[in-house]
Amino acid sequence: MSSLVLREVPVDSPVHRLWAGTKMIAAFAVSAVLMFIPSWPVLAICIAFLTAVWLLARLPLGTMPRLPWWFWASMLAGGLINALVGWDAVLRYTNVMVFGLILLGASFLIAWTTPMGDIAPALATLGAPLKRIGWTRGGVRHRIPVDEWAVVVALTLRGLPLLMEELRILRAARKLRPKESWVQQASENPLVDILTASLAVSSRRAGELGEAITTRGGTGELTARPSSPGRRDVIALIVVAAVCAVAIGVDLLF
Repeated sequence: MSSLVLREVPVDSPVHRLWAGTKMIAAFAVSAVLMFIPSWPVLAICIAFLTAVWLLARLPLGTMPRLPWWFWASMLAGGLINALVGWDAVLRYTNVMVFGLILLGASFLIAWTTPMGDIAPALATLGAPLKRIGWTRGGVRHRIPVDEWAVVVALTLRGLPLLMEELRILRAARKLRPKESWVQQASENPLVDILTASLAVSSRRAGELGEAITTRGGTGELTARPSSPGRRDVIALIVVAAVCAVAIGVDLLF
């Protein structure tokens, strides 16, 4: 896959200037509509909307991920298996696959147009109402750890591209190793070797990241940045609401 997956593309566009929380709300709204009304007209409207957002974001064609061959092979195999059941099963299977690809595309658009440093503050702001929910146990008042959850999600998203890059390097390094005899190849498992090396590299990366966060003041600094929507975010949410309303209306008509 492309090395730009889950990485911001440094392009100045109206989509890049939107608040990170606005993009998350838009993705949630689209996914909610598709979850309850996964009809073909609604799928077509959502695809057109995501295409318009992609063009508005001025993203180059090189940002599109190159999915591996086995991904398309597995999709084709699933289609052939459903073909044994009937044409309706094939249509249903295709519908589900398109639904998944739309959600994947929406996630990619957020990653390509949003700095990773803006994710945690936006999640903390969106989850702020949950902080009012609490319970008492052992005489101590507990609240939902919204900020901690936001930090975990942000660090996970930041660490995935690094892990993917490390796996790519490890795989390339293994291919450069001198060829072994068939006896050695039979006694070794390349998958186990790569997974073991990736775990070691991930542990080292996690330690370095933890030290860097501690030096900068702890995890609280990740959510302490001011994060709030502006006028352009209100306009964007109105557009998203209009698209969802049109999708629902078209489904009711057809």
